[in-house]
Amino acid sequence: MSSIVQTFQAVFQKWPYVARVILTMLLIVAAFIIGGLIEKNIPIKPYFPFTGALLLLLVTWFMYRFDGKSLDELGLNLQGRSLSFFMLGLFLGAAAFIIAKGLRMLYTGEGFELHKEFDWQLVLLGLYYILPMVVVEELLYRGYLFKKTIEKSSVFWANVLFSIIFMLVHVIDREVLSNHGMVLFYMVTIPVGHLLFATALLKSKTLMFPIGLHLGNNWASIHVITDMKNDSSLIYITNPASFDTWGYFIGFIVIWNAFFLLLTWLIWKWPVDARAELKFENE
Repeated sequence: MSSIVQTFQAVFQKWPYVARVILTMLLIVAAFIIGGLIEKNIPIKPYFPFTGALLLLLVTWFMYRFDGKSLDELGLNLQGRSLSFFMLGLFLGAAAFIIAKGLRMLYTGEGFELHKEFDWQLVLLGLYYILPMVVVEELLYRGYLFKKTIEKSSVFWANVLFSIIFMLVHVIDREVLSNHGMVLFYMVTIPVGHLLFATALLKSKTLMFPIGLHLGNNWASIHVITDMKNDSSLIYITNPASFDTWGYFIGFIVIWNAFFLLLTWLIWKWPVDARAELKFENE
């Protein structure tokens, strides 16, 4: 038994980054399997959809404990600073989507109407049911492995790697792959989304900020402005645009992503109070 432990320690000392990546990925796979078994045998998902998110949070906690650190490395706590960034992200994420959608409507001439009989309960519950998936994606693509990759290489290469992974996960889907326009849109937009969320993490030093941004954006896309009228959305598009030419469609992609790149730049350039930063690091 001692020889196995010694071998294990030797591997982690010789290849610290690769060994941690492999261990983390194995634990992530195990978390998904266990989460699937729990949800299959215990019908709790309609009421408590956080099983997978909690298991991934446990994996992240374990890996940081393995490194002699804590979840504070990702700013994952319920302190006032982290919660403030979460609420700020929620507001900015929703507002950003609404503005981007408005720019699209100006570009395409789409109209919109307020749904006067929407269900407030469904709209608000959307935050609850979208949050677990957002947490899962942030832990996977802007969590432990992302930060370890930055330590191993640089912010630039970590962003390149994880933006590609984040994009491929969204593009490699039967429905997406059957639509060439959707493939192009995702290939450009998803990496920009990663850059926005990663910048929010690095600037605020808490994953709660990108979680809030991601949640606000996804919630607004499903429950604030939608292409079809439904009981769970506040506003719906009355005449969704049909992109008849590639030039017309590419123009929309440029406008959409230019706005989110501007938001990313503003977050990166956001001045940080050195005293507040020092206080946070000493907590």
